[in-house]
Amino acid sequence: MPKTLSLKNSDALANRAWHVVDVKGLTLGRAATQIAHVLRGKHKPTFTPHVDCGDFVVVVNAANVALTGKKLTDKLYHDHTLFPGGIVTTTAADMLRKKPEELIKRAVWGMLPKGPLGRKLYRKLKVYAGAEHPHAAQVPSALALQPTR
Repeated sequence: MPKTLSLKNSDALANRAWHVVDVKGLTLGRAATQIAHVLRGKHKPTFTPHVDCGDFVVVVNAANVALTGKKLTDKLYHDHTLFPGGIVTTTAADMLRKKPEELIKRAVWGMLPKGPLGRKLYRKLKVYAGAEHPHAAQVPSALALQPTR
């Protein structure tokens, strides 16, 4: 009977790749699930749940991501200033206008595991509002996401 091989951290570090994802016109949630899938490393045959074996993902055109239905007006994001009564509520439309990168980051963060591993995976996500990014030296390959149904 063959044994299940478990990837080590040192092996995972050697096999990291960089991907560029253009989310222009893609639905936020559907794009975020596929980005989280690549960050976690589930697209690789050597996936190991307790090891960071995923790739780096650079997301461009975050300002052009689409939200379906009435989410632009009805979806709310809550933050707290840590002072009494300091809850700050922002709609998705305001966040898309002011900080479109944050919209993608929050969607992907919700799909990653919580704890030290999830925080390590989250640091491999780079999001930019426009089409330009400073990661050309890493020679990222284009990653085509599945379009919405």
